[in-house]
Amino acid sequence: QVQLVESGGGLVQTGGSLRLSCAASGRTFSLYVMGWFRQAPGKEREFVAAINWSLSSTYYADSVKGRFAISRDNAKETVYLQMNSLKPEDTANYYCTARKSPLATQARYDYDYWGQGTQVTVSS
Repeated sequence: QVQLVESGGGLVQTGGSLRLSCAASGRTFSLYVMGWFRQAPGKEREFVAAINWSLSSTYYADSVKGRFAISRDNAKETVYLQMNSLKPEDTANYYCTARKSPLATQARYDYDYWGQGTQVTVSS
């Protein structure tokens, strides 16, 4: 089994920055892709970013390209999401996720493990 624990959420003003962290533990050798999704109240959970664990290939939703950056530290088994130029529409609960496949996708049902989520609120 794999456990994912997010941290780093909080309240920030428009234009500010936050860095989310996701620590993985358990059978992490089986993981290939780590990612972030977000879900705002009343909306579907949507893809934000993903990174291939071994190749470091990165993927982003159009809405966050140029503002967010995903990275990983293999030694710490931790994935980060640096979020800059935050907007009120970025307000959501952010979930870390992992997939036992080398192929990154934007479909939530392709991912095998999920964290509990961390809340990000951007005030206008």
